[in-house]
Order: sequence, then C-alpha cells, then structure tokens
Amino acid sequence: MKKFEGMLICTDLDGTLLRNDKTVSKENLEAIEYFKSEGGYFTFITGRPPVIAQDTYRMIRPNAPVGCINGGGLYDFKAGKYLWYKELDRSVIELVEDACENVDGIGYQLNTPEAIYFCKENFAMRHFRTLTGYTGKTARPEDTSEPFVKIVFGDSDDRHIDELSDFLNAHPRAAEFDFIRSEKTLYEILPRGINKGTALSKLIECLGIDPKNTYAVGDYDNDVGMLRAAHVGIAVANASPAALTVADVVTVSNEEHAIAKIIYSIENNSLF
Repeated sequence: MKKFEGMLICTDLDGTLLRNDKTVSKENLEAIEYFKSEGGYFTFITGRPPVIAQDTYRMIRPNAPVGCINGGGLYDFKAGKYLWYKELDRSVIELVEDACENVDGIGYQLNTPEAIYFCKENFAMRHFRTLTGYTGKTARPEDTSEPFVKIVFGDSDDRHIDELSDFLNAHPRAAEFDFIRSEKTLYEILPRGINKGTALSKLIECLGIDPKNTYAVGDYDNDVGMLRAAHVGIAVANASPAALTVADVVTVSNEEHAIAKIIYSIENNSLF
C-alpha cells in the first residue's frame, strides 16, 4: 500500500497554495507530485469558476475533480464538464438592484457555469480583468438566459464592502441566499447553503474515500466551511481571524511552502 493512499488534500489558491506573486513554489509542486505518486488525491477548491481556473489547473495538475464557485460546483477538467453545480435563483436580481441603489460606487459581475458577465463597472471590476486576464462579456442579468451560479460585488474601498454586507444581511430576502466575503474588496451572493465545505463533501462522495482521511487548507473567511468539513482543517499563518479560529492546525505562511510542509508533516506524523 502506498504512503498516502486514500488521502485527500484540498487547498485554497490565493494566499494559501499561491505565493503573493501568484506563483507556486518549486517546493510545493515537488511535494504535490510526491503526494500523488504515493497514492494521494490532491486538488483545489476555489472561488473562481472553471473559465478562469484553467491555467492554475495546468500548473498544479490535480488528480481529482476541482471545487469551484466558492463551493457551488465540482468540475472535471479532464472530461471538460461539471460533475455538479448549484444554480442561484434568478430572483437574486431584485437583491442586486436594491444593493446597487443603496451602496454608492459598488460594481458587480454575474457568474454563470461557463462565463462571467460584467454588469456594473468600477475600478474593482477592471482590476479583476487585469489580474485574471479574462475579458468577459457585458450584459444585464435579466438579458442572460444561462443559469446563474453567483454574483460577485467589488469595490476598491473596503468600507463600501462593509456597507454592502450590512445592507444585504439586513435585507428582507437575506434568508434566501448566502453571502461571503471572498477577499477584502469582494463580496458574493451564493445559493443558500453553499460554501466550500459543500464542494468538499461532494468530492469525498465522488471519490468514495473515508472522510477521516481528508485535509483542507485555507487562509480566508470563504475557506471556513471547507476547514470545518475536512477531518483536519489547516490554516496558513497568514490566515484571517475567522479561518484561524476554526482550524485544527496552523502551519507556516503561503510564502513558506505551506503545502510541502503539510505533506511532509503528514508523512512523518508530525502535523499536530
């Protein structure tokens, strides 16, 4: 039996596996290949939809389906298709319109399973294009016939994100949806009950592995569900207070080859 057979490691990308310059260290890549060669499943669960996660997939080469859309989907890159995704009710349009009327300067995008539509422009949306290299399309949600999977609001002034969060959580229809801050300047509307832990649970079922052999690694508020759903939740040292609070283990930072550290600690029984 191989050393890591039946084990699953799921990692977040930005601030966790990726360094601050958005690269993956040689140490991490070598450790991931070693983990897979010894029978382990390695993949990532990200807020990104597959359309902007392709380059990262090719760089990391997971050997299991990828969690995407902040837990709202499970995607098989080899087959080029979703294994599962959760649709966002189209009535979310009312909530979005109310938010735009009441929070100054906020921009937003609509994510469908296959595309991103930029619906209201601002600096944060333009910056998103620059970072991802994804030009996307421009459209109003009501003019889009594709299924919705999430709404992403953005503003370069995080005080506006705080204001948006307060507004949405106090909205009469707030209980119909879930909200998550995925970065300091990004705030998302997801289907009710969806978080990264949802995708992890679906993945465990898909792979048919023992939940006790699962590890999740993250750094931010939107990773909390995943850290809770894994048998061992691991926060990197640079994690947000919310992620640090729920983690079973705190490891080194994303700048210190955290994934490699975790893999070799599992091998040596020194993780705890």
